This record gives sequence, C-alpha cells and structure tokens, in this order.
Amino acid sequence: MFWPMLAIAVGFCGLAVLGVLAVRVFIEAQRLGRQVTDSARRIHRAAEDLERAAVGAARTTRDVL
Repeated sequence: MFWPMLAIAVGFCGLAVLGVLAVRVFIEAQRLGRQVTDSARRIHRAAEDLERAAVGAARTTRDVL
C-alpha cells in the first residue's frame, strides 16, 4: 500500500511543479508581448521622424538647387 501512495504523491508533486512552471511561462510571455509592442511603437515613431526629416532635407535640397 505504501508504494501506490508514494507514486500518487510524486505524481501530484510533478503536476504541481508543471503548473507553477506553466504560470511562469505565461507571465514571461505576457511581458515579452508588452516589450514587443513597445518596440514596435518606438520603431514606428522613429520611422515617422525619419520621414519628416527626409521631407525637410528634400525641400532644402530643392531650394538650394
């Protein structure tokens, strides 16, 4: 009777560890998603700044020529 009870206890502990790891992976995935979103916003903002700068440089070049 001892061995079946031990096997059940070890199985339960294994499931508990897997559950904790699953929660940690979920939290890290959410954090990564937020970082990707922030990076995409920054890239978009930089692209807009670059486009504005290119338009200004084109106008300046056109005025000089």
